[in-house]
Amino acid sequence: MAEPTLSAGLPADRVDAQAEQADIAALAKGGRTNFFGFVLRLAASVPFLFIAGRLYGAATLGRYASATLVVELAAQLATLGQKRGLAQQLAKEDRPGACIVADALLLSALVSALCALLLWLVPVLMFPSGDYTRVDRLLPLAILPRALGDVALAALAYRFDVGATVRARAVVEPWTQSLGAGGLWLAGMWWAPLRDSGLILAYALAMLAAMVTAFVPLLKSYGLPRQWEPRLRDLLRLANRNLPLAGADAVEWGTRKLDLFILGTFAPAEAVGIYYVAQQVATLPQKLKTSFEPILGPVITRNLRENNFGAIARQVCQVGFWITAAQAGIALALGLPGKGVMGLFGPNFVAGTGALALLLAAEVVAAPAVVSEAALIYVARLRNWWISLGTIALQAGLTVAFILAARELGGGGMVEAMGAALALVVSLGLASLLKSRLLGSILKQKISNWRWALVWAALPALGVGLLARFLPEWAELALGVPGILGVYGFVIWRRGFGPEDRVLFRKQKG
Repeated sequence: MAEPTLSAGLPADRVDAQAEQADIAALAKGGRTNFFGFVLRLAASVPFLFIAGRLYGAATLGRYASATLVVELAAQLATLGQKRGLAQQLAKEDRPGACIVADALLLSALVSALCALLLWLVPVLMFPSGDYTRVDRLLPLAILPRALGDVALAALAYRFDVGATVRARAVVEPWTQSLGAGGLWLAGMWWAPLRDSGLILAYALAMLAAMVTAFVPLLKSYGLPRQWEPRLRDLLRLANRNLPLAGADAVEWGTRKLDLFILGTFAPAEAVGIYYVAQQVATLPQKLKTSFEPILGPVITRNLRENNFGAIARQVCQVGFWITAAQAGIALALGLPGKGVMGLFGPNFVAGTGALALLLAAEVVAAPAVVSEAALIYVARLRNWWISLGTIALQAGLTVAFILAARELGGGGMVEAMGAALALVVSLGLASLLKSRLLGSILKQKISNWRWALVWAALPALGVGLLARFLPEWAELALGVPGILGVYGFVIWRRGFGPEDRVLFRKQKG
């Protein structure tokens, strides 16, 4: 039998191989772009944490963390899963893209308004202690720009415009927040309310600036919706269809915030503020996982239409290894000199070093769950959601149990914080195992991002980190961090990265 061919005269299997290579190249390009954004976000987030820790203090930072935690959850729910589900809607192409995006924005705007009204009427949800000002009570208004910005960036990611996400979330948002916090603290020297609510006002300004930054390229890419009329029935149907996605998004987000929320009910505000800083430092590597999500979604949806399950499995494993390798290196570089890293934000923040180490470990073990979920949301939404619900329930139970055990043993607030971080490590590790197994059973492929090269690279990096501890604190950071990354990167490049991995660092032509 003759080999099947396409119109271009190339064998079908060769065309499939070329298409898969193009997908890997697109994933690599998106990852490179967003990794650059990760570096920019790191450079901008550290000044904010420095300003908040040194100028506002751990207690004020703890109050800010509790309030914005609730607002971000509301914004997450207001997107109704469209950060990932919008790609599937746009792939159908039954209506102009601008109209589909307009429906998505309208739906999120309506839910955002309801969430904002609820929080404004019941501010105790944001401020359990009852300590808030009139300005603080306006914080729910930030839900709208946060949710609409996420939907707009998801629409741009469908067209492979990852640069918009970098500009909005890695440049404009963190720098606006850092500069706003510093400027409002100075302005508070003349008008005290600005200093009292400086962190919250800076957060709201950052969300608004990021939304505007996302909407500019959105209008250029999609244009204004022509002859668009809101379809209430379609919007309700879309909301119902996206509920499993919204639930999975909220649960995945909640696993990174539940520990802070529970800790806030047990520990004093200062301990919550210190843990918040450790959490922010630890979740910086988390941006590496989200770096690939905007590109991985459209690639997976196209391969699903073509029933190319083998390609999906290979892409998930490939991206999973890239993420794990990068996060492990960053975890070593930030965790080994952890005292120096936490000391940047103030002497009292050094107490959070143990929590920082555990939170960094949690980000590494969470990588398989995240990349597996990128495919599961399209092939097993409900089962993925149930696993996510079980994960957050387990985390809640373990967090309370570990905190109470630490209290019984006479540990202070930061020992309780380490218990919350340990609960996160255990629950995320179990979720990674279950979601990888589920995806493998559906695709009938082995799903794993583990390679022994990770161990061979970590061992010499660990040695460099231990030696760096004998240096003064400034030298430990200035020399130890790049030394750990350099040794780890050299070994993982030589022992762990094959030709298919190195495409991540190779600029594609044409």
